[in-house]
Amino acid sequence: MSTFNSYDDEGRVCSVLLHLQHACEMLLKAVLVQKGVKVFDDKSGKSIGFERALNLCRQKHSLTESEAGTMRMIDALRDAEQHWFTVVEEDVLFLQTRALITVFDSYMTRALELDLSSRIPARVLPVSTKPPGDFDFLVDREYQLIAELLKPGKRKRDEARARIRALLAMEGLAAEEVQISEKDIDRIERAIKSGSELGEVFPRLNTIASKIEGDGPAITVRFSKKEGAPVKFVAADDPQSAAAVREVDLQKKFYLGATELAETLKLTPPRAVALRRFLKIDEDPSCCHTFEFGKQKLARFSDNARRKMKAALDGGVNMDQVWKEHRPGFQKQSAAVKSTDIHSAIS
Repeated sequence: MSTFNSYDDEGRVCSVLLHLQHACEMLLKAVLVQKGVKVFDDKSGKSIGFERALNLCRQKHSLTESEAGTMRMIDALRDAEQHWFTVVEEDVLFLQTRALITVFDSYMTRALELDLSSRIPARVLPVSTKPPGDFDFLVDREYQLIAELLKPGKRKRDEARARIRALLAMEGLAAEEVQISEKDIDRIERAIKSGSELGEVFPRLNTIASKIEGDGPAITVRFSKKEGAPVKFVAADDPQSAAAVREVDLQKKFYLGATELAETLKLTPPRAVALRRFLKIDEDPSCCHTFEFGKQKLARFSDNARRKMKAALDGGVNMDQVWKEHRPGFQKQSAAVKSTDIHSAIS
């Protein structure tokens, strides 16, 4: 917070984001340690990373999707700011920082029974002379400014691309995986130059809303999802102009094997297969992806699959009935019986 309120602007944004991201990672690991979860890998002896800690807290330790999204956004911004050239306007940084502090305090209170205000003086929380702006307004303003910077003769292309990186990082509020490549930047630049609207280029950002309450040091900011334009995924090198909607690093998104998925749900692998068939998990592209390694095909599953299956179990699905009708081998047996019946009828 002393860095946020510093009079020195040199490296300030990068330092603020580094501190915020590190604070998130330490909080997540503190929760895991208190819950008896190992945060050190037995083989390497190294601590687990931010993403792994975030996913564990989401899956088993009450971190909400909205809270995880805010932390992901800060992590993506930190990565972009630390390794590239990024421009984050002051009122945008204030909104993001306040949102992170709101999430940090809420999760720490819920998971560790500690509140932030009792640990540090309220006077050191972020204070800005600019009133916090509406998320939609700030994103739209940034998009219009980028379009202006990219006009012929402006010679502001580097700054425009730096602002594009910041907007891409903010997709962490709505997406489980956020990675920023130069191909993404190139494609967005072309789309904006061609006159594409904000909703076409950044459809995910159109699904985010901000809620601001209180004033002064006691202000809170929360991000939430709203209904937006349909989102489709394209490969990182896809030439079409919907640049910001991309499918990157599928192995990170679909990281659960069939056995691991079953274990997280406390089901035997065969019963997990039956439940997957009942819910049509393997047919849902947001839940299952089949990787091909030469002639070998391997199905992997995402958190969406785990959430849908857990919701069904928590909702009281009759697993005995599911097992009876969808157990492995049952469909083949049924098909064989039907085939025998047909041949009998013909005879």
